[in-house]
Amino acid sequence: MPRLLVVHHSPTPSVRALTDAVVAGASDDAIEGVEIVVRAALEADADDVLAADGYLLGTPANFGYMSGALKHFFDTIFLQAGGALADDGGAAGAEGGRRPYGLYVHGRYDTTGAVRSVQSIVGALPWRQAAPVLEVLGEVGEADRESAYELGGTLAALVMP
Repeated sequence: MPRLLVVHHSPTPSVRALTDAVVAGASDDAIEGVEIVVRAALEADADDVLAADGYLLGTPANFGYMSGALKHFFDTIFLQAGGALADDGGAAGAEGGRRPYGLYVHGRYDTTGAVRSVQSIVGALPWRQAAPVLEVLGEVGEADRESAYELGGTLAALVMP
């Protein structure tokens, strides 16, 4: 059965609301034959990543960067998950399979740096961005929840058999 892995750091009610909506969308009744696996960023590991057919990542924007928890996730899975390094030790473009991923980010004032930091790492993994990034500023409203639901449903549909 295809598997969609949701890796998130949801320390606030706002990010938690987005995570809940993403998971609900991925679990929509129209989605059949996809296992949804939800892991906190500090609990997810390389085995989770290697067993998945697609990924959803969620993070708050912290000081212009992804959360430390999501960064820790990438640090611990990167090489085992097929991450590519350049000669200088930085992330390099990955080759091979291109599993779909989606990203949602919540910030109070800005999400630019958090989005850029995630995309720079993911670009060195054998993944491909399969949906526009959901960037939410301030209070999470109904339209934001609907967008998160749609993001979850989209990624789950992409890994459906």
